[in-house]
Amino acid sequence: MLVKTRSLFAAICLLAIPVALSGCKAPTKLEAIWPTASAERIVAQPPATPRWPLTGLEAPSVADTQMRVVSVKIENSPAARPQTGLDRADVVYEVIAEGGITRFHALFHSQMPSVVGPVRSARPPDLYLISQYHSMIAHVGGPLSVRTLLRDKTKYNDMDEFFNPASYWRSSKRAAPHNMYLNVGKLRALGIKNRGYDATATITGFAFNRSAVPGTTTVTLLTVPVSASNKVTWTYHSDTNLYARAINGKVHKDAVSGKQLTARNVIVIWARITPYPGDRHGVVDIKLKGSGRATVLRGGQKFDGTWNAGTDSPPTFRDKDGNVIKLDPGNTWIQVIGTDQTVRYK
Repeated sequence: MLVKTRSLFAAICLLAIPVALSGCKAPTKLEAIWPTASAERIVAQPPATPRWPLTGLEAPSVADTQMRVVSVKIENSPAARPQTGLDRADVVYEVIAEGGITRFHALFHSQMPSVVGPVRSARPPDLYLISQYHSMIAHVGGPLSVRTLLRDKTKYNDMDEFFNPASYWRSSKRAAPHNMYLNVGKLRALGIKNRGYDATATITGFAFNRSAVPGTTTVTLLTVPVSASNKVTWTYHSDTNLYARAINGKVHKDAVSGKQLTARNVIVIWARITPYPGDRHGVVDIKLKGSGRATVLRGGQKFDGTWNAGTDSPPTFRDKDGNVIKLDPGNTWIQVIGTDQTVRYK
């Protein structure tokens, strides 16, 4: 009983001390140690990794991705093979020129090689592409009607060798006209410095998916009979996840590396091909604005759908349900053929 009495007395004393010290005033209100928040705290996210818009691969900086694209018109006659630098392009279009011969419209952005060629003359389809990719165009002349249009500096950034020879040269190892070569990085710098072209441009990139996506059909071989004199095949290799290119049954190689040309993505687009108005030499217009049928090959898979392209952005690709078909990160080759032509898959 004595222990309980002492404990009760001690408790009363402890409670009484603050009251006595405060002169029997009401106890002071306790303040919270945390400041009052007016909004929920937001945790800063790490900056997104800059990526090249035409390959989806990691870029050194955002500023690099905004530099100008350079389009180069590259020959594909038998005398022009093997070409140099096609393996360094982000995107390559293969289109019919005339007489069953094709030419390449190669787009350089993430890499600016010092040797590319052979460079040849421009054609009507190039007018669509340089507008869609906001690129400077490197070429050696062309039909008068095309050259006249390209001279309009308000619409096009023309770097024709006829008027901008400093970054071009002819090789002594080949006969003319299959021997014109180009330093792409130098041409871009001269276009900015000497011609006053914009150093940067906003480029709409392709949609990419960095994981495997099941397709509708597994395809290991694509055959594109562009013409009687130009049959292209792409063979898929699962060990590298690349498509290897051959033309007319022969491996298509790069002249410098000696390696077979490959692509991470191969796209076939069907477009309307018509005679170019006023031309009497077989030059054709290939309408690369609007929409049409398309097939995308990536990762050994085949995706059928459509392409759609406007005036100032590259094409987008959608499946039959309207979903965007995303590409594998890496380079892309686009085979352009007429609406009445067929390709074969295996």
